[in-house]
Amino acid sequence: MNYLHYDVFTDEPLLGNQLAVFPDARGLATEQMQAIAREMNFAESTFILPAERSDTDIRMRIFTPAVEMPMAGHPTVGSTFALAHLGVIAPDRGRFVFGLNVGPTPVDLDWEGDRVRFVWMTQALPLFGPTVTARSLVAEAIGLGEQDLAADLPVQEISCGVPYLIVPLRDRQTVDRAVPRMDATLSAPGVSRKHPAILLFTSEGRETTYSRMFAPGLGVMEDPATGSAAGPLGCYLVQHRSVVGDDARQMVNVQGVKMGRASRIHIAITGESGAIADVKVGGHAVLVARGEFLALRPTAV
Repeated sequence: MNYLHYDVFTDEPLLGNQLAVFPDARGLATEQMQAIAREMNFAESTFILPAERSDTDIRMRIFTPAVEMPMAGHPTVGSTFALAHLGVIAPDRGRFVFGLNVGPTPVDLDWEGDRVRFVWMTQALPLFGPTVTARSLVAEAIGLGEQDLAADLPVQEISCGVPYLIVPLRDRQTVDRAVPRMDATLSAPGVSRKHPAILLFTSEGRETTYSRMFAPGLGVMEDPATGSAAGPLGCYLVQHRSVVGDDARQMVNVQGVKMGRASRIHIAITGESGAIADVKVGGHAVLVARGEFLALRPTAV
């Protein structure tokens, strides 16, 4: 069984977030997909299947080394590049719709001749959780003190399909000092018990935000680029008026620098605080390797 290895949210090989795309996963059981994702040990692997609904072009399942995801950003963007490379998506297609566990998920493709240059993923409109008052416990969960949190912004869980606890920090140095810790992250106030994940960021720097994402409970201690968290981050910035007007449609989140896998995630939010109308996350991807699985464990084992 063949697969393609992409680096996503980068146009340079060996940066961004690694992704294994299995373009023909017919015949695989769920436990086999999970075992393969664990074997790959990337943040996520994707498995392409025939469409199950008339309003989608293809079915895709996404797995971390530990769990199946309802949706995810870098797997959707990277798999779009892979399917275009294989000719599954023709060069004249401007839009393609994935069937994910959250339902139909469209992507928009920007072509350069017969080659995809850039992909935008549309995410669900945001669901805002309550702000977290136990700020010192949140800081402790990532190895910091309450004084390290940005004083003028709240800690809040937001979901555009997958929930993330958004934690604003003072500066880039503080973001880099944070430590992902399994037990503390899982028990942090405001963290979803079903999807325990924390995105910490600062607005200090040349780009809109500089961030890191910890999800040890999902088998990802730290992720170099998290598209499903970038939508909530963009909505957070608009909701709390940190970014307004045209700037909201041209945000860039830098992630993965601390890991040596710098990533650039583009975010475009239409609307304003209290009235967000559209959420898009986009980026580049580059093919870096091809592989072949030679044997699979029987499903009964």
